[in-house]
Amino acid sequence: MSDLNLDELREELGEFAQPEKKSGRTPREERIIAGFEEIQRFTEEHGRAPKHGEDGDVFERLYAVRLDRLRGLEECRALLGPLDHQGLLTGGENASASPVEEMNEDELFAELEGAAGSADITELRHVRTTAEKRAAEEIANRERCEDFDRFRPLFEAIQAEIDSGLRETRPFEMKAEIGPGAWFIVSGQKAYVADMEEVFINAQGKTDARLRVIFDNGTESNMLMRSLQRALHKDEAGRRITDPVAGPLFSGEHAGDDLASGTIYVLRSKSDHPTVAANRDLVHKIGVTNMSVEQRIAGARLQPTFIMADVEIVATYDLFNINRAKLERLIHRVFNPARLDITITDRFGNPVVPQEWFLVPLFVIDEAVERIKDGSITGFVYDPSKAALVPSGDGA
Repeated sequence: MSDLNLDELREELGEFAQPEKKSGRTPREERIIAGFEEIQRFTEEHGRAPKHGEDGDVFERLYAVRLDRLRGLEECRALLGPLDHQGLLTGGENASASPVEEMNEDELFAELEGAAGSADITELRHVRTTAEKRAAEEIANRERCEDFDRFRPLFEAIQAEIDSGLRETRPFEMKAEIGPGAWFIVSGQKAYVADMEEVFINAQGKTDARLRVIFDNGTESNMLMRSLQRALHKDEAGRRITDPVAGPLFSGEHAGDDLASGTIYVLRSKSDHPTVAANRDLVHKIGVTNMSVEQRIAGARLQPTFIMADVEIVATYDLFNINRAKLERLIHRVFNPARLDITITDRFGNPVVPQEWFLVPLFVIDEAVERIKDGSITGFVYDPSKAALVPSGDGA
C-alpha cells in the first residue's frame, strides 16, 4: 500500500468530517436572505443585476426595487454582506440603473413574507417563494359562488363602465388599497372584494384581513388581503379597476341610490414624541380611505405612518361619487405649508419621516371640507401664520 502524504490524508478524511453547524437565523433573516438569493440567481443567469424600466419583465423590475431597498437598510447590508459575492450591495459594475419606483420597508417585508431561505447561498434554486405559491394557490382554490346571481349585474355594469371610459384599468401598485367594494383584474378575471373581516396584525407585524372575493366566472375565494396583494403584484397583467371619474369632486348630500366611496378621516396621535406632545391639539393626520376608519387604524402603534403610536379619531366625513386619490392630493396640497416635519424610529431602528401629518386646527379642516363641497377649495391654501385658509395668491 502506497504511503499518503498529509495533504492527501486530510482530503481523504475530509469526506467523513461532520458538517459545521450553522448558527440559527430568525425567520426575518431567512426571508431577507431568500429574497437576496433570487436577485443573485437573476444576476447569475443574465450576467448583470436587475434593472428598472419598462423593457424588463415584472420580476426584473421587482428585483430591482427590492435590491435598492436592501442596499438602503443597514440591517440588510450587515446580514447579506458576507454572502454578496457578486458585489450587488456595493453597487459595482452590475448595479442597476437609477430607480423609478420606491418600496418602503413595510412593502419590502410584505413582498419577502414567507420566502424560504436556502441552506447554502450557492444553492440557487429555480423555484417560487412560499409566499408566491400560497398566493397562487389561494387564487386557484376557489369554490362555486352560490349567490352569484346577485353579483352578476355588478360585473355587467362594471364592464359597461370600462367600455364607456367611466372606469379605467391601471397597473396594480403595492400601495393600492384593498377593501370592500374594490375591483381588480387578476389571472385574467375580474375580481370583486365583496366583504372583509376584522383587520388583524399578522406575524410580520403588518395589517391583514380575510376577504370574500367574487370572480366573474361565478366562483369565489375566502383569501387573505396580503395574498390577493401578492397575486396582483406578481401578475404582469394584474390591474386595479378605478372608481368612476364622472360627477362632482365631492357630494355632501347622500342620495338614495348613491354608493359611499370613501371617508376623509382626521386623527390625533397619542405619541409621546416631544413635538407631538407639545402640539397635541394641532397635530392631525388627514387622509382618505375606502375602508372603515377603524380598520384603517388597526395596529397603529406598529406602523411608522401613524408615528408608531395609538391614535384617536377626531372627525370623519363621508364621500359620495368621489375620486379618492385626487381628493387626498388636493387636501395635502392645501395644507402643505403646515406639514409636520419630524423623524421617528420604526420597530427596526430605522429613521422614518411620517406623511399626512399637519399642524392645523380642526376648525380649519372643517372649513376646508365645506369648501370642497361647494367647489371653492381649489382657490385656497392654508396660511400657518394666520391659522386660516387664504386665497392661494396670498398664501404662504
